[in-house]
Amino acid sequence: MKSKNSRLNSIKMIISSKEIGSQDELLQELNQEGFQLTQATLSRDLKQLKVAKAASMNGNYVYVLPNNTMYKRMTDTHTAAEMLRYNGFISIEFSENIAVIKTRPGYASSLAYDIDNNHFHEILGTIAGDDTIMLIIREGYTRTNVKQALAQIIPNINHI
Repeated sequence: MKSKNSRLNSIKMIISSKEIGSQDELLQELNQEGFQLTQATLSRDLKQLKVAKAASMNGNYVYVLPNNTMYKRMTDTHTAAEMLRYNGFISIEFSENIAVIKTRPGYASSLAYDIDNNHFHEILGTIAGDDTIMLIIREGYTRTNVKQALAQIIPNINHI
């Protein structure tokens, strides 16, 4: 049996990656992820996550997570399990001694926390928003050094 936290994280990933307009649609997506739950349980989960309905760009009402009025959706879809395995990581780009990591909405702060708590010598520190992390790279380290360090917590970073 999968844990409640795993289910809640999957709900967040599904809502942020697909336009879901009903609890029935969401239940079907969760079933595909291996979760067996009732509509009543799903309703409680949605309430706990403070999920709301908002008009999407095409005018349909879809579920959104809080504080995301113009919600960003990925065009290349992955299963919720795949996205969770990579801490919501999407991409990394470099400019001089700064790196910018893009994540799924709501995942930047937890990934930045993981980076900071690993005390990577290559990284001076992080600043995180909702879906973006700025890394300050210590002088004398290369982009490759940073990616190798981050690979400890972001397994797919070298595939980007």
